[in-house]
Amino acid sequence: MLNELLTRRLLFVGGKGGVGKTTTAAALALVAAERDRRCLLVSTDPAHSLADLFGRPIGHRETALTASLWALEIDPDRQADEHLETVKARMRRLVHPRSFAEIDRQLDLARHAPGTMEAALLERVAEVMALAGDQYDQVIFDTAPTGHTVRLLSLPEVMAAWMDGLLGHRERSARLGSALRNLGGGRVKGDDLSLLESAADHAEGSRDQQLNELLQMRRRKFVRARELLLDANVSAFLLVLNPDRLAVLETIKAHEILTRFSVPVTGLVVNRVLPPDADGAFLDARRRQEAPYLEQIDQIFSRLPRVRVPLLPDEINDMETLRRLGRNIVGDDPVR
Repeated sequence: MLNELLTRRLLFVGGKGGVGKTTTAAALALVAAERDRRCLLVSTDPAHSLADLFGRPIGHRETALTASLWALEIDPDRQADEHLETVKARMRRLVHPRSFAEIDRQLDLARHAPGTMEAALLERVAEVMALAGDQYDQVIFDTAPTGHTVRLLSLPEVMAAWMDGLLGHRERSARLGSALRNLGGGRVKGDDLSLLESAADHAEGSRDQQLNELLQMRRRKFVRARELLLDANVSAFLLVLNPDRLAVLETIKAHEILTRFSVPVTGLVVNRVLPPDADGAFLDARRRQEAPYLEQIDQIFSRLPRVRVPLLPDEINDMETLRRLGRNIVGDDPVR
């Protein structure tokens, strides 16, 4: 039913926490690999469970799982630390050594500022997105719960606007500095981007060029990620939910916000639906409880392709069951 999911270079699997996003993403990745597509499965959820699902360690480096499948777990804390260390190293090349301690102090404080981890995570996600179509045929993201994902999707536009403003401010400062030098016949002290450095310590043009190149490089990375995300021929977003009140409400909200951002939502996986042949008074009561939610899902999301995945009698703890689940989602093989 959702066979076209495996034709996209980028696939994002999201939804409320605990609905089965990781299992769904892993199942689809196995089917993609089974079709000889080089696939990278990426977890951006801080509560990583890919390693538990596959029964082997998976860390921040790409780990081979099968002949055509690799996995990667992005750790937001580690990513923020590595990002800030990179910024420190770059800034040390642009300022006088006497400013190094102040740079370290300011960036160590920034580590705890709101949005720092999300910005670092987004930069890593943008880098991984660029691998699709080059190193991999498809990259599948097992995303964090919906609220986190929505904030992540909005950051490229926000950060691009911020960097445009910063570059504009830098250009105005440079023009002002040039005017003051012409008036006074000498050089002036540095601006706010030189971090306490005297402008006379380095050639002004060389430093400006490096700063602009760094900011423009990050801006292009975020803008490119946004372009890929909004291209329906490249990207798809699959929402996973269970037939219960909170999951349905969360999915409605997520779909509205993703649509507002023009993110291509390709379909839904309604997970853990009670099979019709399950019997007993308790299961009958549970089936009556989920029936109105299934009807609500069909009404509200009538324009989206949907697949119902039955609640299985056992836990999914082997790759063959995962493959069967993936085949069921794309319509190749029903799960019984």
